[in-house]
Amino acid sequence: MQAGFSVEELKKRLQNSKYKLTHQRQDVLEVFLNRSGEHLSAEEVHRILRDKGYDIGLATVYRTLELMCSPEMGILQKMEFGEKRARYELKHFEPNTHQHHHLICKKCDKVIEFSEDMLDELEEKIATECNFKIIDHQVIFYGYCQECQ
Repeated sequence: MQAGFSVEELKKRLQNSKYKLTHQRQDVLEVFLNRSGEHLSAEEVHRILRDKGYDIGLATVYRTLELMCSPEMGILQKMEFGEKRARYELKHFEPNTHQHHHLICKKCDKVIEFSEDMLDELEEKIATECNFKIIDHQVIFYGYCQECQ
């Protein structure tokens, strides 16, 4: 998303795809807007909303997250960090750049982002040798954060 992504942007995207902006969809999006940079599971989103007093079911949260990850919406990015549950974050797009990468602490499960992209040469080599048009990649490093070392 470009900077300034908002509920209004979601409303436009939903309308363009023939979906409605329900209060549940708006509530889920606001969780991510208020916690930018966090990588939340469906259960965490559900807990945050329930703690705020919202009456929303876990199945509704899952459906909303999947809709927001769909190609026509492109609002959230779904990631698997090997924990047997998906995590979601707001997408941040800039033309001709890749998404950021992640460092995962194996002890406390902290997710740290970094955006340095040093794989351009490797990506070009793979694209050329395999005749493959690469549109993005994701790198995940596992280890121990400063607090857990």
